[in-house]
Amino acid sequence: MVTRNKGWVFIEDLGEYKKIGKGSDGSIFQLTPEKCVKIFEKEETFQNELFAYQAGKSSSVIPRLYEYGKNYIVMEYINGPSLRHYLKNEKQLTEPTAQKLLFMLDEFKRICFTRQDTQIRHIFVNESGELKVIDHKRAFRRKTDVPVRLLKDLSKIGYLNEFMKHVKILRPSLYKEWKGLAD
Repeated sequence: MVTRNKGWVFIEDLGEYKKIGKGSDGSIFQLTPEKCVKIFEKEETFQNELFAYQAGKSSSVIPRLYEYGKNYIVMEYINGPSLRHYLKNEKQLTEPTAQKLLFMLDEFKRICFTRQDTQIRHIFVNESGELKVIDHKRAFRRKTDVPVRLLKDLSKIGYLNEFMKHVKILRPSLYKEWKGLAD
């Protein structure tokens, strides 16, 4: 298909595949149990997200990048719920989950994302219990040292206080830095 279309993938070409997402940036289709493809509507968004996936290739929190073309990225399919749904089912935010969230933020810093934040709808929990983060178009376009969006989203679903209790024990310096945002 890609060879035939000189590196482009068109949504019409993917009619036989399961559509698993549609957003303002494009559509996502599951290709195999391990892979999905995101087809982008805008070249700039494609370039931004591709750059972030390439930068994050050494990180366990970034889905694996398999291939890409002129308007698409084939990446690891995450078989698991979003963090929001995971917490809803678990009915608590445990210390191990808080540790994984802190590790995720550490990874953003390690791989030099300038936006060290994300929304909980972009965080998934895979079958092994690992966190995987999708939608990185702003990873290098915004500068955020404090996870304001993450904290705000946790507050909206009622888990911010639990998370901050764990942060206070696990990372007292971050707790002091974030405490004003959590009030």
